[in-house]
Amino acid sequence: MAVVLTESWQSWAGRKLALIGPAGSGKTHLAHVWAAASGARIVNARDLAEADIPSLASGPVAVEDVQNIAGNRPAEEALFHLHNLVLAEGHHLLVTADREPHLWGLTLPDLMSRMQGTQAVRLDQPDDQLLTAVVAKLFADRQLAPAPDVIAYLVARMDRSMQAARDLVARIDREALAQKRPVTRRLAAEVLGQSEFPDLLDGAG
Repeated sequence: MAVVLTESWQSWAGRKLALIGPAGSGKTHLAHVWAAASGARIVNARDLAEADIPSLASGPVAVEDVQNIAGNRPAEEALFHLHNLVLAEGHHLLVTADREPHLWGLTLPDLMSRMQGTQAVRLDQPDDQLLTAVVAKLFADRQLAPAPDVIAYLVARMDRSMQAARDLVARIDREALAQKRPVTRRLAAEVLGQSEFPDLLDGAG
């Protein structure tokens, strides 16, 4: 659902969307995917009070970790003005947080009403589609290009979190370098500690 929405961003209701989920659920990854697709700038909510709001509002914007500015009046006012300017200019706004808008504790009533009126999508554990995209990007960041079946193999067996994906790809990279081996399903199985099960390695390269 979240991946579909970030890919179909031009049809967001009211040109805005909130991604909600705990750390490791994929919010930051999706925000960066959306920013790359839309040309958006990404800013942390805590930096808004010092930001050039009119400049930010000249294009699409992603604001991360909005819950962290609750009670910070300058930052709340900055987000309120950014929200209004971005939409007035015909652009799109993405915000991320670890909980739903009514739980953010915002003290500016006008901002709270606008955030509560934003379509929200909740992320819990990453689904297969998101994990596949994340693992592929993590390998690409390390100039590694395993076959698609390797990524599918990992996604089916790994712990379902962004941190687990980062740790696993790092371990596979280290082993591939140390053993001077390509990233194959056999190597992936060994890193996962599954090499004692020969049936899992059938057909692995």
